[in-house]
Order: sequence, then structure tokens, then C-alpha cells
Amino acid sequence: MEDDLPTEYDVIVVGTGMTESIVAAAASRIGKKVLHLDSNEYYGGLWATFNFDGLQKWMEDLKASKNDTRDFVPDLNDGEKFLMASNQYSTVKNIIEEWFISRDSDLPEVLSKDTQTEGSSDAAVDGVEKSDEDKNDKKETKHWSIDRIKKEYRKFNIDLAPKLLYARGDLVELLISSNIARYAEFRAVSRVATFMDDKLTQVPCSRADVFANKTVSVIEKRMLMQLLTSCMDQGVDSPEFDGFRDATFLEYLNTKNLTPIVKHYVMQAIAMATNKTSCRDGVNRTKHFLNSLGRYGNTPFLWPMYGSGELPQCFCRLCAVFGGVYCLKRHLDGVAVSDDKCKAILTGKQRLALEHLVVGQGHLPPEIVASTGENEISRGIFITDRSIMQGEKENLTLLYYPPEEAGQEAVTIIELGPSTNACPQGLYMVHMTCKRTKTAKEDLAYVVERFLHAQTLEKNVSRTPTDSHTQTFSTDQQSAEKSDKESKEDTAGIPMPQVLWALYLNLPASDIKLNDSAPSNIHLCSGPDLDLDFDFAVNQAKEIFKAMYPSEDFLPRAPDPEEIVLEGEEAPGPKFEGDNLSGENEKQDSEKAEKEK
Repeated sequence: MEDDLPTEYDVIVVGTGMTESIVAAAASRIGKKVLHLDSNEYYGGLWATFNFDGLQKWMEDLKASKNDTRDFVPDLNDGEKFLMASNQYSTVKNIIEEWFISRDSDLPEVLSKDTQTEGSSDAAVDGVEKSDEDKNDKKETKHWSIDRIKKEYRKFNIDLAPKLLYARGDLVELLISSNIARYAEFRAVSRVATFMDDKLTQVPCSRADVFANKTVSVIEKRMLMQLLTSCMDQGVDSPEFDGFRDATFLEYLNTKNLTPIVKHYVMQAIAMATNKTSCRDGVNRTKHFLNSLGRYGNTPFLWPMYGSGELPQCFCRLCAVFGGVYCLKRHLDGVAVSDDKCKAILTGKQRLALEHLVVGQGHLPPEIVASTGENEISRGIFITDRSIMQGEKENLTLLYYPPEEAGQEAVTIIELGPSTNACPQGLYMVHMTCKRTKTAKEDLAYVVERFLHAQTLEKNVSRTPTDSHTQTFSTDQQSAEKSDKESKEDTAGIPMPQVLWALYLNLPASDIKLNDSAPSNIHLCSGPDLDLDFDFAVNQAKEIFKAMYPSEDFLPRAPDPEEIVLEGEEAPGPKFEGDNLSGENEKQDSEKAEKEK
């Protein structure tokens, strides 16, 4: 395959991250000849979503790549300089994987029996068929082991960079206007939580929820509505905010005579702000939150089904529809530069000429990088046996947790259940993200300790994966007494989720900068950023596209398949509501019936 690619392109895109994929789709959509390369065998780069087995392979590739010292002899023309590409994996650091459960072979017999699959002889006892409810109970009490999680690897979708979409954010508007939304599915985030008075509380987002909330008095509700209306209707440039544009958002709120509860809701749940957040940012975040309410659900947020890594693939699909060429497992070895221009890329045995090179930060030649950025990311991914916040139904939860003391960073928590296809029945997937100050494990330790039980589960103790109780098994009297004690402590309050598996890692910063010596036709695409949504990637893609093609439209609406007329075909007639594939047959049946009359 390495020698089969055409050798000249308008745009070559290296990396299938979010920004790169949007740019590739936009260039292909206006008829440019696009080649999209990725050295991986999957889409998304650091934005990817993996099943459990795929994530294990990704970590193995990371370790193997550290020792990758490929020799490469460039094919250069006279006057050209060769710049070697970076190793994309070198930007991922401090990976720690931890298991808190045992293998099947290490479990006592009483527990290992619980790992029997559905449909076993347990379905009937003494010739009496068990009810569906009994079978469900049996399913719930199965013990989760390392072997069982690995066996059910296909039921996991694990994000490297989980993000939500504001219902009226830049990405949602782009997905709709470009007609790319048809390639993806979404679920509304069902609850926004906040930590108040030493417990998790659901934040009332809709107007109906605000007035139904019993923890907020009538006076406080009026305060809240007046403040939100002020942020929504007037905006940060109105006279309302005179004198506060250089102040913090908290300083502005302190002048409004708000009660602690109202101030807490606005700061931590709506604006998702810290004591350092500027007034301008706080007002804009509040406005963004409120503007997205009520469009698709009771919260302003949407989650992409099957993971955030699905979204780059949507744009790749559109690029391919309009003629973009895709080639995975193809390395960028380096670039040939002459007269302030990148003339070609070198990949394997081929030299591919181009007008523009769009490249993800993990592939950039180090000679043209001025700064690797300051906003590195700490990530924690956890498989747990129950939700962090009990409810009558499975919820898709967002929680913003501010720092408890100096030196800590605010942490964004997204909890996904089985209905999002993130994990099997009975389990939850918890994602934590914050700005890096130390290592990911150190940065997230205070939040993990607050909400999760990240201790090794003893071999003779099994907790059932439900939100209501803890069940224990024991093989000796001593451990039984200990288990009873733990069980009483759990049921006295809300049981903390038991962590079955955890992964910590640090991702690179998104505020990377090119230096003045960088060729003018090389366009940088950053990796994931610290914001909750995708707006940074969308706006960066728009800027790159405008720099390449300033007079062209950015991702105009793509036609539906039925709207496309191929040369020589008769144009289809107008479509009406109720039209279907059997319409022609119905017409013929109707004509036949008329004749028979």
C-alpha cells in the first residue's frame, strides 16, 4: 500500500484528531484534493474511544514507541531542508493502571461460583423455573473479576478525552448546519450535580426544577432568577457590569446580596467557576449554560453515544464522501521545506507534494515548536460498581468539583452508565479531568478520596453492583465480622462506589505555539483542551480553514443521499411528508383498484 498513493494534493492532513478531521471535511467539501493520514490503525488520536482490549493495546503501543528509533533517509530536492516528525506517543506521560479486584483463579469457591454465566443450571432449582426477577437478582450478584471485565471488553467504550456538547454550542450548530448530525447519536445529560453540605445534590436547571426545588426558599428563587436574567439579557458589556470587568466573578456576586446556596449554585453548577475566574468569563459561561437550556432536555448538555471519539469519525466520513483519501497505519516521517514553504511530506518510500499541510501537535517537527504549552491535562478513568449519586433511574451525570485548598485544581467529573454503551450492565464509568500540576494520580487524589472507594477489594468480599445495598461473602469468621462492620458503615449513609479498575495519565497541553521559522503553509492542530465542550477545536478548525481558503464557505450543508443527482439521471420530484419506499407500489395498487371498480 505504501507506494499506491497519488503524489500531489491540495491539502494533506496528518492525524485524525477532532480539529484535523473538521479541517479535512471542510477542505474536501469545497472540492479540494485531500489526503488524510494517521500512523494509528484507529481514528481519533488523543481524542479516541477504545473498548477495553483496544485501550490495553494502546498502552502497549505507548511503551513500545518509547524505543522507536526508525532510520530514515529523506528524498530531497536541491535547496530543501528535511525536518523529522515527532513521535506522537511521546506527549502522553505518567500512565498508571491499577486493579482493585482479583482474578477468577484467586477467588474463594463461594465467589467463583457467582461468575457463572446466564443460562446455567442455576436458572432452575429442584425442577422449578426461576422467575425473571430472580434471574435478574442472580445477574446482579455476580462477582466482577479481572477475567470477567477482560472477557466483556467489547461492552466498554472508554474515552481518552471525554467532552460534552452545549445544546447551542459551536459544535452542535456546526453538526446541524453541515448536515453531519445524521452520522451521530446523542443522549442528554440527565442531571448536573454539585457538592453542598457534605453531600451530592442535583442542581435545578430548568425553570420548573428551580421552582420545584425544596432546598431553595422563594426569596432565593427570585434572587436566582433575577441574577440569571441579568447575565442572559444584558451580557458582560452592559452597564450592569461596569467596574467589574477586571474583577473576579465571585467579587461581582458578593455585591448582589445572594444567600450562600444561591451563590453556590451559580458559581459551581452554572458558571463552573473558581475564586480566580474573571467576571467576564463567569458571565459568559452563565450565559452559555442558560442559552442551551431547554433545547434537548432539562440540562444544557449532550453526550455522544459510544464516546467522544465518534465525533472526529463523523467528519472523516463526510471528507471521504466528497473524495478525501484515507490511509491509516501510515507514518509521517518528516517534511521537506524550502523558501518558507513546506513542499512535501515524506512517508515510507513516497514523497507527496502539497499546497497546505495540516498536522496534529503530536507529529510536529520539534524545530518549529516555540512552546509546548502550560495547560497540560490530568486524566483519571475509573470502572466502578455503582453510581456516585443514588437515584431512582440510571443517570448521565456531570459534576464540577472546585479545589478544596491551595495548590489543587478544579476537577470535572462525567459519570456514564450502561445506557450510553460505555460499560456493561451493573457498572459505571467515571471520568475525571483537571489541569496538570503534578502527576494525574496526585492531582486527582483528593477527589478520588472524596467520592470513590479506591482500595483493593478483599478476595473474600464481594459487593453487589447495585445502588441500594452491599452484599458480603466470607470464608472465615474474622473477615465476616470485618465485612459486617464495613456494611453497616456503608448503609449508615450512601455507599461509596468501589473502584474495580483505574487508569491515570497526563495528556499534552492545547496551548502549543509554533515559532517564527515555521513554514507558512503548515497549520497546527492542538490536542484536547481543558474546556468541557468542543468549541476550542471547532474555532481552531475554522481559523485554519480561513487561513487556507479565505473566500470559501466553511462546511456548507451537505446534501442527503436522496438529494444527489448523478449525471444522466432524471431529477427526482418533490418529497412530501409521508413519502416512503413503497409509495410507487401503493400508487400501482390504487390504480389497479380503480380499474377493478
